[in-house]
Amino acid sequence: MIAGLQSYLLVSAILFFIGVAGVLTRKNIFIIFMSIELMLNAVNLTFISFSRFMNNLTGQAIVFLIIAVAAAEAAIGLSIVILIFKNKDSLSVDDFDVMKG
Repeated sequence: MIAGLQSYLLVSAILFFIGVAGVLTRKNIFIIFMSIELMLNAVNLTFISFSRFMNNLTGQAIVFLIIAVAAAEAAIGLSIVILIFKNKDSLSVDDFDVMKG
């Protein structure tokens, strides 16, 4: 049994909306970062699916760019979280009002 394009797009949509729900409902910054990574991987799955089914390598090239951006986001974001945690001793998003004027 071979899965069609619709199956991959359905899985991608489910993963994306799980990520959106995690960003909107959670207060822990690490859970929010994991949800953002889940959303990026859902987009990667969409690009790979269309690239595979259309026999075009452009989507796979874009996936490498998204992976590079995700790695940079994780490195910079986690370093900021570590610095704020040292000052606030909390991982709750409600406590991260350092940047407010």
